[in-house]
Amino acid sequence: MKALPLGKVYQLIEPGPVVMLTTAYRGRADIMTMSWHMMVDFEPPLIACVVSEADYSFAALRTTGECVIAIPAVGLAPKVVKVGNSSGRDIDKFAAFGLTPLSAEQVKAPLVKGVLCQYRMQGDRHAARQPLQSVHPRGLKAWIDPSRSRPSPSTTTATEPSWSTARPSS
Repeated sequence: MKALPLGKVYQLIEPGPVVMLTTAYRGRADIMTMSWHMMVDFEPPLIACVVSEADYSFAALRTTGECVIAIPAVGLAPKVVKVGNSSGRDIDKFAAFGLTPLSAEQVKAPLVKGVLCQYRMQGDRHAARQPLQSVHPRGLKAWIDPSRSRPSPSTTTATEPSWSTARPSS
């Protein structure tokens, strides 16, 4: 991965790809699939993320205020669907679905090996207090995979189906 200027992050997250959000709490990393998010500001990127209290990642995000948002390429769609259809309460999703966590600078939430782009975020750890809360972490640093000539995240446009409804092929 090579550094990506923070001002370029919005170009990859609009019009709204399905992303993966990682957290770490009490020595345990977790990853969830998320499609309820939107850009709020450009640089540093400010992203509104809706995370339910029912999500295992909620407690970690509320307590630490830290996460990594990873934008997976279309080739990871089957794993993204599996991550979204399971709970970190029950399994270690990184191990269960063959995802590799990597250390991130400044936050304990891990990066995810093999994704298109990812950036670490830090916000107000007390922002998420309601059962369903929009949190607004600020971007700290971003990375992009230089081996990809044209980014191709999954989106909800007419030409590419959303991963939230995608079904892996057998």
